[in-house]
Amino acid sequence: MRKIINIGLLTIALVWLQSCYWDNEEDLYPVVADCDTTNVTYSGTVAIILDDNCVSCHNSSFSQGGVVVDNYDDLKIVVDNGRFWGAINHEGGFSPMPQNLPKLPECELKKIRTWINEGASDN
Repeated sequence: MRKIINIGLLTIALVWLQSCYWDNEEDLYPVVADCDTTNVTYSGTVAIILDDNCVSCHNSSFSQGGVVVDNYDDLKIVVDNGRFWGAINHEGGFSPMPQNLPKLPECELKKIRTWINEGASDN
């Protein structure tokens, strides 16, 4: 009987030791890469984000909600009246975009916000 108890305790100890691991904090909680908001441009940054997330519903041929973002001039109108930022940032009183999807990733929002804060120029 004592031999069975010892084997049982040994088995439990081995299983317990196998379940332990020694990771460092960097492996457990990786640092999210910094979001580079330097040199944000309409053509090189914002237009690409819009093509990936918005243009399928808000283009010159199919302007859902009367909003067109597939060209600079039409985008500038909704940027200047605040509808664009309110929608993509899911602010109250605005229809959250992309519709029925989560907000854009934080880095993409930061890049767009940087572009708007720098005058939303056609560059």
